[in-house]
Amino acid sequence: MTVEVAVGGYWPVMQIRDIARMGPARFRAAMAAPGPAYGFVSRHRSVRGLRLHVRTRTDRSAPTVWMLLHGLAVSHRYLMPTALALRGDVHVPDLPGFGLSERPGHAYDVVEHAAVTAAWMDAESLSGVSVVANSFGCQVAVELAVRRPDLVSALVLVGPTVDPSAPTSAGQAFRWLRDLAREDPRQARIIARDIRDAGPLRILRTLRHSTRHPMARRLPLVTAPVLVLRGEHDPIAPPRWAAEAAALAPDGHAGTVPRAAHNAVTTAGPSVAARAITFAGRLSPALDAPIRRL
Repeated sequence: MTVEVAVGGYWPVMQIRDIARMGPARFRAAMAAPGPAYGFVSRHRSVRGLRLHVRTRTDRSAPTVWMLLHGLAVSHRYLMPTALALRGDVHVPDLPGFGLSERPGHAYDVVEHAAVTAAWMDAESLSGVSVVANSFGCQVAVELAVRRPDLVSALVLVGPTVDPSAPTSAGQAFRWLRDLAREDPRQARIIARDIRDAGPLRILRTLRHSTRHPMARRLPLVTAPVLVLRGEHDPIAPPRWAAEAAALAPDGHAGTVPRAAHNAVTTAGPSVAARAITFAGRLSPALDAPIRRL
């Protein structure tokens, strides 16, 4: 395991720089779907009897193809600050039941979400994709990489769940409440929209599925390189769990996003994207070099 150390101050003071990066443009991009914005368009495809919504941007300036997977209760919207900062083709699907994707008759578990994601990638002829995931999306990404290693070239797991020291729904909910006090309040409109779309029952049932998924037993089966990132002030993915998750992966690496909490993909999108590009660049020398300075 490779550990990258980042030092930052206490969040309410030092987060200001990254909050500024989540300005009006990124907010508009987050809320634009299904309309086009900043190169991203909405596409729909029926997969396994469900109509999935995906935000997509085509960009031939870099060879990497990216897919971003969202966390529990949210959607593509809060991932847009990171998506906007990536180079190359970018795909940001809404998992079944969330965002603008169709709602199945029951709340999908991790394996079902991974299976639908794989089927969508097959339908789009995607393989060897670099995946950036947050929170619950990290579990889906790991399951996808284990079951279909041909589809995934690298994983960037930001604030992965579920920490074995808080393996229950109640434990995760308590940590989520702690995280709220550390997050940028300007996310509220985005997250409220996502929660309304998903509905509380689906969210609670998906949370239960999340706590039952054996993340710690699946990580050792991932053959792709894995970068585990956590926000410096993230109570949902504490330092010990992030380090353990990176150590469990055969080719695991760990890093910290300074001044961020759990939703680093929203409040520190450019920082997360820079680290993801650097990580993917180690695998693909054809990527432009300047980002490496970050």
